[in-house]
Amino acid sequence: MKIENTKAQMRKGVLEYCILSILRDEDAYVAEILDTLKDAKLLVVEGTIYPLLTRLKNAGLLSYRWEESTSGPPRKYYGLTETGKIFLRELTGTWDELQSAVNIVTSQKKKNHE
Repeated sequence: MKIENTKAQMRKGVLEYCILSILRDEDAYVAEILDTLKDAKLLVVEGTIYPLLTRLKNAGLLSYRWEESTSGPPRKYYGLTETGKIFLRELTGTWDELQSAVNIVTSQKKKNHE
């Protein structure tokens, strides 16, 4: 088993939650979303993010609008719908519970092996 594959799967598992979280307070276009993910060391390529954004839009969690840009073609800005905001709140609760549970399990393992 290759560690890189496992790491990639862990990142993919939280990517949807991270994207919704990025859009929690304001709309953003793809380059801004990618920059935020990159700054957090969640490296994602455009070929990964576009299908995910489309899936989230088709699920009714995101909407988008076109906005003219002063430096190039119009930009597609994504934002949370009301359904997306509710979905994000529920995911946040689940994430908090999961993070707490994982921290308990992993810290117990460390104690048992010291």
